[in-house]
Amino acid sequence: MFNSFGNIFRITTSGESHGRAMTVIVDGVPPNIELSEQDIQKELDKRRPGQSNIVTPRAEEDKVEILSGIFDGKTTGAPIAMIVRNKDADSSKYETLKDVFRPGHAGFTYTEKYGIYDYKGGGRSSARETLNWVAAGAIAKKILSQKKIKVTAYVKELGGIKAEKINLDDIRKNPVNCPDMKAAKKMEAAILKAKSENNSLGGIIEIISENVPAGLGDPVFLKLEAQLAYALMSINAVKGVEIGAGFAVADMKGSECNDLFEKKSGKIITKTNNSGGILGGISNGMPIIARIAVKPTSSIAQEQETIDIHGKKRKIKVEGRHDPAVIVRATVIAEAMTSIVLVDALLRQRTITG
Repeated sequence: MFNSFGNIFRITTSGESHGRAMTVIVDGVPPNIELSEQDIQKELDKRRPGQSNIVTPRAEEDKVEILSGIFDGKTTGAPIAMIVRNKDADSSKYETLKDVFRPGHAGFTYTEKYGIYDYKGGGRSSARETLNWVAAGAIAKKILSQKKIKVTAYVKELGGIKAEKINLDDIRKNPVNCPDMKAAKKMEAAILKAKSENNSLGGIIEIISENVPAGLGDPVFLKLEAQLAYALMSINAVKGVEIGAGFAVADMKGSECNDLFEKKSGKIITKTNNSGGILGGISNGMPIIARIAVKPTSSIAQEQETIDIHGKKRKIKVEGRHDPAVIVRATVIAEAMTSIVLVDALLRQRTITG
């Protein structure tokens, strides 16, 4: 099982949804960066469960402990190990499902691959694993802030409802993490309706990375957009990624799609940004724009038909504490994975330019 991500800035994680703890080791962190548990905690609090009636009520504090790599409040260059202990796991609802393949879940594929599957909360396949990524992403964000690089993710669309007015200052002012307050209210109502019907909703998250310098990324197998796609597709429930204009380029002509260069205030920029800030696998200095498609939560309490490990037909209802729209808590995860990719690219560029 491959549990590491990154090249120079590299994370290695462990833990299961209903296990004792989630852990992550972050290697490649430069020394002398001021870092505290509070820097990590403020990011973890953004994805923490139980914050509103539109997310899972699992009451986890998600309190992080830094175990190594810090001295006198600064990074030492040594690996940074972090742990978050699971406090509110309830495995009782899973006992009746342990021999059943839940639709939309990884139980079947894990069983086929490993011959064993931790059915309690999905084990390693649970989105609780992303807690580790957010913790590591907090460190990445700290490094990026030194370069004034900012990564922001928000819910652009949910259940067919689209954000029309984009005000980034409003993202954290509503439980849906949407930059359009009017659309956010409609989205919240749609989630509650789906929840009352024992159903779930999906949507689209947009990620904007600002002030990324030109020159990051490699032109062949470590293209910046390829690394971003790899990172973002690793997030649970993500089934699609697009950069810049994305799939819309299929309907464009070259004269429409090409971003024309111009010089403003002594800086070369492009008039449009259909490329999403990346050309030839390398950042061009424009904002990097990515979008991800997040599927509806697979765990729903509606009766569904399936089979068990013996091939016998079964009807099940997936009970327990689940998000009716996982997309709501996925914005900070998307920010974390994007930040990890950008820091890794920055550090790789440093090895070239010094």
